[in-house]
Amino acid sequence: MLWQPQLVALHVISDAVIGLAYFSIPVALAWLVLKRRQIEFNWVIVLFAAFILACGTTHFISILVLWVPAYGLEGIAKAFTAVVSIATAILIWPIVPKILAMPSHAELQRLNAELVREAEARAHAEEQLRQSQKMEAFGQLTGGIAHDFNNLLLIVAGNIERAMRAVPQGTPAARNLANALTASDRAGALTAQLLAFARKSPLEVRLQEVAPILEGTRDLLAQASGENIDITLDIADDLHPVLTDRNQLENAMLNLVLNARDALPAGGKVEIAARNLDNEVEIVVRDEGAGMDEATLAKATEPFFTTKPIGSGSGLGLSQVYGFLHQIGGRMQIVSSPGTGTTVRLFLSTEREAHGARLAG
Repeated sequence: MLWQPQLVALHVISDAVIGLAYFSIPVALAWLVLKRRQIEFNWVIVLFAAFILACGTTHFISILVLWVPAYGLEGIAKAFTAVVSIATAILIWPIVPKILAMPSHAELQRLNAELVREAEARAHAEEQLRQSQKMEAFGQLTGGIAHDFNNLLLIVAGNIERAMRAVPQGTPAARNLANALTASDRAGALTAQLLAFARKSPLEVRLQEVAPILEGTRDLLAQASGENIDITLDIADDLHPVLTDRNQLENAMLNLVLNARDALPAGGKVEIAARNLDNEVEIVVRDEGAGMDEATLAKATEPFFTTKPIGSGSGLGLSQVYGFLHQIGGRMQIVSSPGTGTTVRLFLSTEREAHGARLAG
């Protein structure tokens, strides 16, 4: 073969290229193991690197034996390569199922996305809990203040009435006392709203048909909202009886429609719908008004919070609805964004035992 230079060159160049490539692979594997010590089964990588290194050595010895009869050295190299290859083949099969059981890159991405969603859901739940705790603290504070103020107001109103009986009718003093009594009545209504928000006002909670209540408010809502507001009712025929207080539900609907009216200064349409859900009846009040941004929406049910000019609103409308629903075991959901209007959903329970509600009748 040595008399054929082309054939010698073919063997030498081929073995040299293969040997160099084989020697470069263990270097890369060793660098990988050093940089990523946390990789599982890294001993397999080391064993495979030794196998590749032995294979590369045999190719360089093949070049040597073209001119030097170092067949013993070649045999030793091949024997070492055989031992390493057999060890690699024997040890790699048991770990193949374990490697296949490890999650792929796509699976890791999916799991990571699920963790992100769970973290976002947990953060949302924590925010809702903080909001609920804040509203509970507001309720305790406003309930205590309203209760004490209401007691003082009863004394004031009683004294005004006695004074009115002692003053001749038609006199300036009688008119002043009448104005004072009217103001005390308004203050009494305000404390009633505060007590409703604080869930401390007595309610007559019992299972009632909600459709007649909603239909009965049609004229009142139309009159209160004005001529430029078109109110439509879409009430399902088979609504289940719900736990509620008729007067407070009517008052809640009035508050929601008045809020919708204020969001439609140029007039518009207010839709009221009701349908059955699982163990609940959903009442929806939807308008196409200015809507609320996220910051406003987060404070919408807080007492005394209002976006209206000073003197135009007490800021107790939505907070009263919120307190009333919690007192009867219901809940409220508000969806709104600037320019798209506001949708308020009331969920009334059909269960006789809802959050410990006391039933009358």
